[in-house]
Amino acid sequence: MTQKKRRLFTDEQKAEAVRIVEQADKPVSQVAKELGIGVSTVHNWIRQAKIDRQSDPKGALTSAERKELVALRRELKRVEMERDFLKKAATFFARETGDPMS
Repeated sequence: MTQKKRRLFTDEQKAEAVRIVEQADKPVSQVAKELGIGVSTVHNWIRQAKIDRQSDPKGALTSAERKELVALRRELKRVEMERDFLKKAATFFARETGDPMS
């Protein structure tokens, strides 16, 4: 059984779809069909665009904040892996030299 590969859209494609819905006064379903995108996907883009435009998003993350969060989590994971490796290496070398680990 093969999994369906997720389509990726640029920020420009998302903004264009939102602009069409908001400015052309077309229904979301029509715009989604014309662009070959799922209706729920377009709804999500519209919701996120509204959050991005608000000055007080009530705890919701803007697109920029989401991207930063993903990058920070990736960096944290990398640093934690380095830390764990160094701990193991320190323990190994302490045993080899006979020095007790503190």
